[in-house]
Amino acid sequence: MPEIRPISDLRNHFASLAETVHKYDEPMFLTKNGTGDMVVMSMECYEKQMAQLEVYAKLAEAISEIESGAKGVDAEQFIKDLMNG
Repeated sequence: MPEIRPISDLRNHFASLAETVHKYDEPMFLTKNGTGDMVVMSMECYEKQMAQLEVYAKLAEAISEIESGAKGVDAEQFIKDLMNG
């Protein structure tokens, strides 16, 4: 379940906030006047999110290529060719 805290916790309870985002490795949502304002996450969590977005982008590109008529290669043959140098 997402952690939601007031934005004032950045100033008043930063150490606790930092500990929580590292411990659970999930984004924390910060509110300002009861409305969502910011998201805080650890660098590790951010890097995972960016890597995941990159995979999705590559998958979307591959799907687009296939829909445009591009021909793929046999996976087993590709691996054999790769292993043989």
